Amino acid sequence: MEFENASNSLKNIKSDFILKKIFSHVNKYKIIKLFNHNKNLQKWLKLNFEDYKEYSETFSPIVIEILIAKDKSGTFINIINNDYSHAYFDDNEKEIKRNYIKETEKVEKIKVIIDYQIKSFDGLFKNCQCIESIDFKTFHRNNINNMKDMFYKCTSLKEIKFTNFNSDNITNMHGMFYECKLLNELNLSKFNTHKVINMSYMFYKCELLQNLNISNFNTTNVTDMRGMFFNCKSLKKLDIINFNAINIKDMNSTFAECSSLEEIDFTNFSAENLTNLGGLFYGCTSLKKLNLSKFITEKVYNMKNMFYGCKSLNELDISNFKINKDTIIINMFKDCPNGLKKKLKN
Repeated sequence: MEFENASNSLKNIKSDFILKKIFSHVNKYKIIKLFNHNKNLQKWLKLNFEDYKEYSETFSPIVIEILIAKDKSGTFINIINNDYSHAYFDDNEKEIKRNYIKETEKVEKIKVIIDYQIKSFDGLFKNCQCIESIDFKTFHRNNINNMKDMFYKCTSLKEIKFTNFNSDNITNMHGMFYECKLLNELNLSKFNTHKVINMSYMFYKCELLQNLNISNFNTTNVTDMRGMFFNCKSLKKLDIINFNAINIKDMNSTFAECSSLEEIDFTNFSAENLTNLGGLFYGCTSLKKLNLSKFITEKVYNMKNMFYGCKSLNELDISNFKINKDTIIINMFKDCPNGLKKKLKN
């Protein structure tokens, strides 16, 4: 290690200036991870946390605590870009066997440190089926721009604590909670989504999700909501009153198979650029009324299966729907109460 050659001259030096020089050098050559979590470097320089606390907080590494589900083993974090200088484990135990938990190790709680160079969380916990709980302990940075597939198929995940979470510059949330089948509730009220473009399949097959707070979502720039709530069959209510649909184009199967959903308020949903509404409410067997009077459908080419199976739907306002001659409307009202199809203007 290059630092060992300079050990005599650097020993016992604790000035902020020198620490910054060390930090810069370490990251430039990727010799070690963040020095403020590297116990060997701390010992070598005879430092303690208070010596560099202020400097450490300037760069604010993200700290995530993970609880492991009992009787589960396997990957618990996908090291970003396979670069071990960016994400590492404060609990060590031989780097937790290089990202794998073995049954013999009995590891229950893991602290993951992600340094300031990371800008994407794409697939961070993808297919990590051994995680039961995730807690964002420290997350003050705002340079993360991608959360695509972040918790994809975390099938043992029961809890995510977003108390400290920063989504200020995220543009992609596609598949973020895809098939998180054991999640019962999610409070995303503090999420900042004003830059998000893609929310497709975000809660896809979150089958046990009963309480979902997305009341403060800003969807001004969202263009894609395909399958966003597909098969969220335990959701009885969903507050999307603040959704701005001005740029949304694709809503194919957005609420499909939400069989417990009784009502959705589209009062402020002024959608002018819609192109795909195929299967939008497919299998929403508990829906009783819908007001879609603000949906502008002149550009829509697909309405196939749009209300298929909405057998409880007795109130439907589609008074402003305009159907082009080439628009696909196959099975649009199949298995719906008689009379709904008559509301459609040709």
